[in-house]
Amino acid sequence: MNTTIMLFLLQDGITNGAIYALLGLALVLVFAVTRVILIPQGEFVTFGALSYAMLATGQVPGTARLAVAMGVVAFGLDLYAARRSLRFKLVVRSVLLNIVLPVAILALTYALAGPKTPIAINIALSLLIVAAIGLFLYRIAFQPLAHTSVLVLLIASVGCHLALQGLGLVFFGAEGLRGPALSNAAFTVGPLRFTGQSIAVYGLTVAFIIALWLFFGFTLMGKALRATAVNRLGARLVGIRTTLSGQIAFLLASVIGAISGILIVPITTLYYDTGFLIGLKGFIAAIIGGLVSYPLTAVAALVVGSVEAFSSFYASNFKEVIVFTLILPVLVLRSLAAPAVEEEKD
Repeated sequence: MNTTIMLFLLQDGITNGAIYALLGLALVLVFAVTRVILIPQGEFVTFGALSYAMLATGQVPGTARLAVAMGVVAFGLDLYAARRSLRFKLVVRSVLLNIVLPVAILALTYALAGPKTPIAINIALSLLIVAAIGLFLYRIAFQPLAHTSVLVLLIASVGCHLALQGLGLVFFGAEGLRGPALSNAAFTVGPLRFTGQSIAVYGLTVAFIIALWLFFGFTLMGKALRATAVNRLGARLVGIRTTLSGQIAFLLASVIGAISGILIVPITTLYYDTGFLIGLKGFIAAIIGGLVSYPLTAVAALVVGSVEAFSSFYASNFKEVIVFTLILPVLVLRSLAAPAVEEEKD
């Protein structure tokens, strides 16, 4: 270990930590609004990354067809839920959101997909596809369970993760994919070399943190989401649609996950199941942040990324073990600080 190696490891740790920060922020956002521990966040990463990689080769990813299928299921659920008070306005709204939107995204993907399609269009298509999947995932799996316990929501989240991971294997195969870099620019500062891809990672992470802070602090919708997070019943009593709040939370989380995947896939090869491990590291950062604090989650993600980088140098075989061990002292300290609760008696 010398100064140059330490700087390289620190740079690598900050780059990875920035990605984990984005995922941690998404997990905190979803849990705060819906009480869902979003295990499928890793699938949003892989779906966004691998859809982008397939679009770069001129192919239409299966995720675009998945969005249409999920929209049809969501439409059926809407009709069943409103069967006793079926109104024309509700039916039209459901058709536009659940049928027309995903079909339009699929048609747009078929029309624009090609080997010479600009990178910006491929990114936009990938984000649209994954955003639709995130929106319909909440409607199908979590909206009917919105008033159940956190444990039930966690079980549903694990089931969604397993289902989406299996679908990822069907859509993308067992072989990994890499996508084109967002920028080929590069410059050096001393011994360190910064690429356009790494600068994009840093810039987008900082931009998202600032955007979330502004959104929740100064916009009406952001304040409505905060109110839903504090008290769902109170929010409903003052006219806030908690269902819409959950949809917006999942929409933001899916977009953040897809952007994270698009930032990663030019740097390293991603497989259909890679996102789960990446999402778990973002989950560690979210747990350290108490699943409530955005700044603390971002700082914890940088720590997780740095520990991972230095662990890969000193003990690469135990890198993942060391990273996941970070969660143990946090859980112990939180359990000691939590007030004692008597067990319920039958």
